[in-house]
Amino acid sequence: MGLIAEGLARVEQRIEQAAHRAGRSRGEITLIGVSKVFPAAAICEAYQAGLRHFGENYVQEFQAKRPELGDLPEATFHLIGHLQSNKARPAAELFDVIQTVDSERLAKRLDEAGRRLQVFVEVKLSPEEAKSGVSEQDLPRLLDAVRALGNLELRGLMVMPPWPENPEDSRPYFRKLRELAGRFGLAQLSMGMSGDFEVAIEEGATLIRVGTAIFGPRKKGPA
Repeated sequence: MGLIAEGLARVEQRIEQAAHRAGRSRGEITLIGVSKVFPAAAICEAYQAGLRHFGENYVQEFQAKRPELGDLPEATFHLIGHLQSNKARPAAELFDVIQTVDSERLAKRLDEAGRRLQVFVEVKLSPEEAKSGVSEQDLPRLLDAVRALGNLELRGLMVMPPWPENPEDSRPYFRKLRELAGRFGLAQLSMGMSGDFEVAIEEGATLIRVGTAIFGPRKKGPA
């Protein structure tokens, strides 16, 4: 068994244990392997080990990788990094799911690309200036705007809390996102990374984004 397959097996065990503690089924949780900075070969290796969902942060990086991947039946590619509206069209062509819709302008640009897309609205719950997302105050208007667009299928909410020193530090952000999703009738919650996904599962995550724990430590990626 290769290192990626071993990492995936360990993550699967952690998911199972967290789901059991929370009284949930493993089938309720989608594991997204965050493959940014890693080569196409690493994605293919993870695919062979059974992973089917992959998350990338940068449009240009994935544009370079995609031709090397060939045909991967049932593979789903998620954009989980901040997306500028001027890159909406190539993003819509490359990805199946856009998890970081944070403005009406971006939503309209994605819709205009003419391809059916699943989308999540990213909510900014952290005071950190570097974090993207729509404010809680502006969330209702953005949700209404996304729902009115014919090519976008609104699936749920996404959050990126501050990097946690302790996994429990993320719990208030996950809990808040769950409350917002319930308020607006959204069933899907994308939250939790390698360091805190067990807590996210306990708080209702339906998608978790895990990179390092599967692929290993990464070098610094493109800006």
